[in-house]
Amino acid sequence: MITVCIRYTIDIHKTAEFEQYARKWPDPIRRCGGELVGYFLPTKIAGPTNFALALINFPTLAAYEQYRQALMRDADAKANVEFADNAHCILLEDRTILRQVS
Repeated sequence: MITVCIRYTIDIHKTAEFEQYARKWPDPIRRCGGELVGYFLPTKIAGPTNFALALINFPTLAAYEQYRQALMRDADAKANVEFADNAHCILLEDRTILRQVS
């Protein structure tokens, strides 16, 4: 099992738009072969307020590669990326592939 961690740097004035973007991902992620752990937004209680995380599990690296190809063909996924681009709520995305320590 691998987990893809996507760290987003977001515009703090467009958190609502990012949240709307995040809420649209569960179905395309599932349909394309990922298992969404969740999207996480910062709080104003502690730490930086300009980042968010998404965690998505895959059985193998090959499954993740297939998922990426399927996602590029998925109409809902493409529309959601276009929404975020137009909203300018995401300033930067970093992806890391992690393995769980058992």
